[in-house]
Amino acid sequence: MSDLLRIQNLEKHYDGFDLEDVNLSVPAGSVVGFIGSNGAGKTTTIKAVLGLIEPDAGTVSLFGEETVGAPQKRLAELKQRIGVVFDTCSFPEELTVKTVGKLMAQCYENWNPGSFRSFARTFQLPEDKAVKDLSRGMGMKLSLACALAHDPDLLILDEATAGLDPMAREEALDTLRMFMNEDGRGILMSSHITSDLEKIADYIVCIDEGNIVFSVEKDAITDVAGVAQCRAAEFDAIVDSGFFTRGTLHFERSAYGTAVLVPDRQAFAARFPQVAIERSEIDTYMSLMLKGETR
Repeated sequence: MSDLLRIQNLEKHYDGFDLEDVNLSVPAGSVVGFIGSNGAGKTTTIKAVLGLIEPDAGTVSLFGEETVGAPQKRLAELKQRIGVVFDTCSFPEELTVKTVGKLMAQCYENWNPGSFRSFARTFQLPEDKAVKDLSRGMGMKLSLACALAHDPDLLILDEATAGLDPMAREEALDTLRMFMNEDGRGILMSSHITSDLEKIADYIVCIDEGNIVFSVEKDAITDVAGVAQCRAAEFDAIVDSGFFTRGTLHFERSAYGTAVLVPDRQAFAARFPQVAIERSEIDTYMSLMLKGETR
């Protein structure tokens, strides 16, 4: 399986922030969820992919071609194959939805005006409404319609569903699922709404303070991993058992006990049948990996 996007050893240094040794890929046919707190480095990474900033080290490859240092003309040609949605609607406020479509037709060789109108109808975007009069959620829908209407191979979404209500988010996810029905496509989806990623992602990559913390298949989190809720004596028994190798036990104490991140909940339950364990969610997994203690 080829990679639509591959980032290797990416670095970018600012005063007070360092993006260091970032490695990430989007294989064809996959959706990669990109998670982390605000300021962790998600948008910086995406800007480097799009050539909006120049990395200090490392490589970025799009569709098998390295883009760092590539001629601007070639980079522009490769970006024709990408659809992008940022966290805010970036079109001039005075333009109408219809005029935005005409503007985008000048930007993309494969622009399909019929497809844009179809997405606009699906997203209930009146063609005579000005960008300035759109809600945040409607602005996101307009950006998504533009990202899809030129038939891209790779979608890059930076908090694209953040401004949508639950029903609209589900509608957007259905649209992304339809996009992925065609072979060879992929999505890099940065989102704080991890419940959306649980529904659509194949892989989860977490970044914190400019460093990749984990990169795993989504099913390894939601279908295999678990969170054990332990009393003090149970926790001590788990620590002493040797079930976890040194440095792999992630846990968080509270007034009600200790939560332990378990990589394989079935194996754990067989070893410690007296300890309550539940399915892991992406939020819980990330919280224990980032904020929990390690032993």
